[in-house]
Formats: sequence, structure tokens, C-alpha cells
Amino acid sequence: MALITTFSTWIVPCLIAIILLYGTFKKVASYDAFVEGGKEGFSLAISVMPFLLGMLVAISVFRASGAMDALIHLISPLLSAVGMPPQVLPLALMRPLSGTGALGLMTDLIKTYGADSFIGKLASVMQGSTDTTFYVVTVYFGAVGIHRIGDALKVGLLADLVGVICAVWIVTLMFG
Repeated sequence: MALITTFSTWIVPCLIAIILLYGTFKKVASYDAFVEGGKEGFSLAISVMPFLLGMLVAISVFRASGAMDALIHLISPLLSAVGMPPQVLPLALMRPLSGTGALGLMTDLIKTYGADSFIGKLASVMQGSTDTTFYVVTVYFGAVGIHRIGDALKVGLLADLVGVICAVWIVTLMFG
């Protein structure tokens, strides 16, 4: 355990040193390249802001309107039939929309049911096996000017669905 702690403490500074040494060896002005990259990163952050704000507003409206609760109530019988607790459905629905929102839901599930409960384990595996598809498509595609996102969105949501199904199956198989 001490070896892992030491390794994790020194890995980032060592990588930075290796990059700086390599840049010096190749006669690259490392500081100037760093500052230029920082400028580009700041410009990108400014250009992404409207897309991010729009996505956050849409997520808030979806939750505040009661649409999420209505959907959970509608789908609960089907979920119980396939072995998925209805309590994790908000996480499965929120994860493609917002990583932070999904993390909040997962944290609440773990506080309510416990980290070692079936729901806690399923929420943890589900969080790790899915992605923030709408966020990725909206923010990153919007930042680089890609407007035809239909196929990428379909594939991303299909991957999220497969992640949820596999999470339920694997957690049920291992801890059910």
C-alpha cells in the first residue's frame, strides 16, 4: 500500500519533468508552448459556455417539471420484471444528461441504501459503465462546429443503454 501511495504522489511531477526534459532536448520553448496552450484552452472554455448553459437549463427544467418522476412511475413495473430496482432509474436517465447530476443521485442512493447494498453497488457500476452522452455531444460537438449529431447521439445513447443493462446483469450475477 505504501508503494502505491508513493507512486501516485510522484507520477505527475515525474511526467511533467519528463515532458520538460524532452522539450528541452528537442529545443522547444516549453514555457511559451504552455502559455499558448493556456490561451487556446481559455478561448475554448469561452466558446463552450453557451452550450453548457443551455444543457444545464434543459436538465433543470426536466427535473423540476416532474417529467422524470412521471417517467419513473410509468416504467417501474417493467423495471421490476427485469430485476432493476426503480430507485436507480433516475440515475440511468440522468447519467446521459449530466455527470454532476448523476453523481449527486448516486451519492443520495448510497446514503439512503448503503454502499454495500444491491442498489448502492448497482448505482456505482452504472455510474462507471455509462457516459454523459448529451453533454459530450452538445458541448464538444458544438465547440468544434459539428451540427449533424444524429448518428453520434444514437450510438452514444445505445452505448449508455447497453451499459445500464450490463450493470444490472453483472451486479445481479455477482451480488444478487
